[in-house]
Order: sequence, then C-alpha cells, then structure tokens
Amino acid sequence: MTLAALLEQYVSLGIFLVAGVLSAVSYLAWRRERDRRMGTVAGGYAMFAVYGLIVFLEYPLLPYLGARTVELLEHGSALLILGGLLTFFVAISRE
Repeated sequence: MTLAALLEQYVSLGIFLVAGVLSAVSYLAWRRERDRRMGTVAGGYAMFAVYGLIVFLEYPLLPYLGARTVELLEHGSALLILGGLLTFFVAISRE
C-alpha cells in the first residue's frame, strides 16, 4: 500500500472512531434530555461514522467487490458528508 493509501486508511479509521463516540454521547444526551436537536446531531455524527467506515473498508473490500463497485461506493458515500452537514444545520436552526 502506498503512503497516500495508508494515510487515507488511518484518517478514515479516526473519523469512524471519533464520529462513532460523538454519536453515542449525543444519543445518550438525547435520551436524557429528549431534545430533538440532540437526536438530530446524533444522526449527523452517525452519518460521518458510516462514511469513515466505508472509506476505511475500501481496500479490504476491493478483492471481493471489484474496483468499480468499491470506487462507486466510496465516492457515493460522500453524500453522507453532505447529509451530516445538513443535519447539523437543521439542528442549529431549529428552535
């Protein structure tokens, strides 16, 4: 694996772990407070975590799914970033 691929792997794993923890903490806060905004934030963090997991699993899935499918999955998962950003906007703008 090249240095760029290793960097992508480690950064994606970090995104997955940090976003997963933040999603879990936000979910626990939502359960305690029952504030809809915290539920929305938990969903946004979950989208980031799924994105990180997909990009992290890109190279291990390559032999099983093929290069075209994996590339489509990786680039299509960028929509999760857009969704996560929009959920944060909704959470901030909601009263």
